[in-house]
Order: sequence, then structure tokens, then C-alpha cells
Amino acid sequence: MSALSRRFSGGVSSPELAVFVSGVVSMGLEILAGRMVAPQFGSSIYTWGSIIGVFLAALSLGYYQGGKRASQRATEERLVRVLLATGAFVAVLILAGDLLLAGLSGFPLPPRFASLPAVTILFGPPTYLLGFISPYGAELSRKESTGAASGHVYAVGTIGSIVGAFGATFLLIPTLSVSLIGLVFGLLLVGTSLVILAPSFPRRTVLATLFVGVLLVGSVAVPSAGYSVRGETVYQTQTPYQELVVADLGDTRTLYLDGQPHSAMDLEYPNRHVFEYTRYFHVPFLLADWRNESTEAPHQSGDIDRVLFIGGGGFTGPKRFVNDYNVTVDVVEIDPEVIRVATEYFGVEEGPRLNVYNAEGREFLRTTDRTYDLIVLDAYKKDKVPFQLTTREFMQLTAERLDEDGILLANLISAPTGPASQFYRAEYKTMNRVYPQVYSFPTSGGSVVQNIEVVATKSDERVSQAQLEARDERRDIGIGLSTELADYRAEVETGDVPVLTDDRAPVDALLEPMAGRRYVVSQTGPGGNVTAGTG
Repeated sequence: MSALSRRFSGGVSSPELAVFVSGVVSMGLEILAGRMVAPQFGSSIYTWGSIIGVFLAALSLGYYQGGKRASQRATEERLVRVLLATGAFVAVLILAGDLLLAGLSGFPLPPRFASLPAVTILFGPPTYLLGFISPYGAELSRKESTGAASGHVYAVGTIGSIVGAFGATFLLIPTLSVSLIGLVFGLLLVGTSLVILAPSFPRRTVLATLFVGVLLVGSVAVPSAGYSVRGETVYQTQTPYQELVVADLGDTRTLYLDGQPHSAMDLEYPNRHVFEYTRYFHVPFLLADWRNESTEAPHQSGDIDRVLFIGGGGFTGPKRFVNDYNVTVDVVEIDPEVIRVATEYFGVEEGPRLNVYNAEGREFLRTTDRTYDLIVLDAYKKDKVPFQLTTREFMQLTAERLDEDGILLANLISAPTGPASQFYRAEYKTMNRVYPQVYSFPTSGGSVVQNIEVVATKSDERVSQAQLEARDERRDIGIGLSTELADYRAEVETGDVPVLTDDRAPVDALLEPMAGRRYVVSQTGPGGNVTAGTG
């Protein structure tokens, strides 16, 4: 039996195996690309559009070039060479991917195209090489007609892509780091090469195979043991929703989601507000019980007895509320790994006054029969905002779940003015369509991208900055907010931005001007201002 007709125990030929594996790896790398690119460029529709477009273009070019060469050059040994070359590129991705992404982020392109050069340079070459496999496989097939060979190859490659998509999505990404996922795909290419070479094992090709295998393993082993500019990495994983990193820098422990800081805790004083924006979570306690303006008695929590946080992160707000006030706090977090990490690394303990639910925020509100005095919406990222939590219909749902004097606070990431302010101003306008009064508090000054706290109330009466400052002086809510109240915004221009609805919520377009802009997080106490992420 000739080498080309050799089949393995399951009846799969060498070319079929190569085509199947190329499908697995090409789709797996495409999904992995989204996770690698997100910390630098975000995971907006523009980033994913660039990834899909580059992969399709590279595969098409590979199919074309491979098809031109297949009739003269298609051999099993050349199949192996293509697989090994792809494996070598994967090793480069593992070893230098982050460095290359950072270096390729400075191209002077419109924000929506910012990720295109990086995706092309990092993932174009290995995907192009994988495109050679299918025409080579069709040429080496023992099918009698071109149509039968082509159809068979397309079917086998597509099945491989399905396996790669489901395997990466449901098994690898929730279980392994980006580097280890890359290693899995690289070793799959190397292992396939060895299987195809059996039983003859040409010496030179085997040595090349072993070299690529060592290169792959070394690319994972070389990086230092967990220290970066973010500090010492305490824990890192890929969840079904995002990359999650816990890092310690001095006495501060920070939770990073997709490369952006989301919560921080002082290891020595766990209840201290490390990030300035979390202090603004207390502003609703000055807005509550506004009818008792003349009272001289110190207030603890006013009319706020039950609070809902949509989005958990490191649970800074929920922990502080339970510590400071006589309130019951419910927290809804969609990512179960975030809940587990908050418990293990950020000292979160459920109890009679702190309840944690693993659920999607809008679904939870729709199905719960509870009403709340305060809802804190803390589920937005700089570049990835669940649009279903931004619309007029959602705001109406929050109003239905608040009592008659209830308050909604939304923690947005945007700029207060300029082109990068579009999302903030659209959300302000949308909230104002449902709530009679809306207030906003930028947290870092200037027009930089920052956390902006937007507070909406059901009251028809506007509370002035002077009234809030007077309440802050008189009422005991456990924290002084004179600095925060100085950021009170009385008016926001919304004439050029849309009201967001379930039918039309162009969130990605509104976020686009923030791409490439520095996200500034102000830190309290020693350390001053911290800037993190270039998104």
C-alpha cells in the first residue's frame, strides 16, 4: 500500500487528518485571538470584525496559493512542513504576543480600525499557512473525481472547525490560560506531524518536528513567574466571559478584567476605598429621605434599607455598605469565577445581609419579586458594555423594581466632554427619559476617559449642589463626600446623542471614540492618581 493511501486504525487517511486538524486549529486560533487582543484593543464589534475578516482573508489567500501549488508539490512531507511552520508561528504568539500587540497599537488609524494591523501581523501568517492544507489534502485524496475530493475535504475541514470552536469556547478558555491554550494548539500540530510521518520517520523532518515541539514548550516556560507592571500575579484565568487577573502591588490587591482595573482592596485595611470612584457610591445616601431636610438628627442610611448591585467585581461597594449601614445588599454577577475570586481573594462572605446571585442582571430584575431602595449598576467596561443594560426599556425595569423614592446609580466609563463622551451623554439622556431627575459626577477631572457616576431619582424636585453639601455636613453616613460633591454636574448636553432602546442601541459606535484613549482611575490615599490600560 502506498504512502498516499495509508490509513490509520480509524479509517482516516493522512491528508484527512491534516485537514481536520487545520480546521480545529484555525477556528481555535480565531477564538483565541479575541482573548489575546481584548486587553489591548477591547472586544467591541470592530475588533471582532477585524479578527473574522483577517482570518477569512488569510485562509482565502492560503487556499488560492495552495491550490496553485498542489498538483506539483503536494506530498505528505510538505503537509508536515506546513503544519510545523504554523506551529512555529504559534510559539511566537505565545512568547511575544503581548509585546507585539503593545508595539502594534500605535498605528495612526481611526479607532474602529486600531486592531487591524496587530491582528493581521500576528494571526495572518499562521492562518495563511493553514489555508494550504485543504488543497493539498484534496490533491492527495484517493477520491476519483475533483468534486468528490473537494467536497470531502470541505466536510472534514468544517467538522474540524466545529470541534475547534466548541472545544476552545466550552473547554479550553474556561480552563486554561491564553499561553496554555496556544500550547495545546501548537502541540496538536506537532503531534499530527509525527502521526503523518509514521512509520518511516525521516530523520531531518523528525528533528524539525522535535525542534518545534521544544520551541512551543519553551515559549510557555520562558516568561517570568508572575510579576509585571501590575505587580505580582496572584491568580490568572480565562473565564467564559473575560480574562481575569488578580495582582498585588505593595499593599494593594487589584482585580483586572480584560486588562482593565475593576476593583482594588487595601490588604491591611480591607474596607478602605482604594479607587476614588467607589466613594461616589455613597452619594445616594445624601439624596435619600430628602423630605426630612430640616432634621438635625444624624442619619445613617436614610430611607435606604435594601440595595441591589448589578455587577460584583471585587465587591468593594457591597462590602462597605454592609460594614457601614444597616442595609441588606443583594449582588448579581454573571460570571461565576468572579464570585469565586471575590470570595477567595477579596474577603467576600455571604451572610444574612449580603446575598450573592450568579445571574444576568436584566433577567434577575425581570424575575425577582423584590423591590429596592437603591440599585447600583456596576456592570460596564471601558470597551465592552452589555447593551441590554443601557436601554430605555431596561431603565424602566429598574424603576419598576425601585420603591417610590428609589434611586439608581450607574457607574459609567467615558469622558465627560468631547468626542469620547458620547456614551455617557447618551446614557444620561436615556435615564432622563425614565427618571425625573438625573445627576452626574465625573471622578477624575478633565476630559480624560474615567468613571462617571450617573445618579437618577424618582423625585420631581431637583436637589442642588449646595443642598447636598449641607446634608454632607449634617448627616452621618460614615464617609465625608465634600470633594466628591464638588464634581456635581448640573447640565449635560444631549442634543446630538440618541436615546438608547432595545430596538436601537448603537453602543459600539458610541464607545468607538474611546478606543486608544487612556483610562484614568484615581486612587485614594498614598499613591495619588493611577492610570491603567490603553484599551
